[in-house]
Amino acid sequence: MFHKVLVAIDVGISSHNPIGLDQAVEIVTASNGKLRLVNVQSVLPATFMEYVPSNFDDEQEKLAAVALDSMIAALSVPSERISRVVRQGGIYHELLNEAKAWGADLIVIGSHRPVMSDYLLGSNAKTIVRHAHCSVLVVRP
Repeated sequence: MFHKVLVAIDVGISSHNPIGLDQAVEIVTASNGKLRLVNVQSVLPATFMEYVPSNFDDEQEKLAAVALDSMIAALSVPSERISRVVRQGGIYHELLNEAKAWGADLIVIGSHRPVMSDYLLGSNAKTIVRHAHCSVLVVRP
């Protein structure tokens, strides 16, 4: 059974029920484990920096933290068994690093139906499945 479940959350999608969150909660509840919600904020390319306020990254991180906190408040998992993290960087790289640092034994990530660009460039879910040091559950809508 899985005891430390990390779930990737995209706060950019306007939903209080992200893909995979229900499954992660179900697993954590069954195992009396811990749940960590992780959001990764992409770093803006340097060429855009002159067009955004100097505190843009900090503000985006605060907004993501507020969104994660509101999701956590709606969950049935006891507060001492749930945490959240906002990281900045590449999605799969940061999720894999967080999973390893936290000692996750399961990563839950939502995925969409593949489109042509996924076949040419790859997807975050595919890369996480390939490189994770723990089990990965990919949930489709």
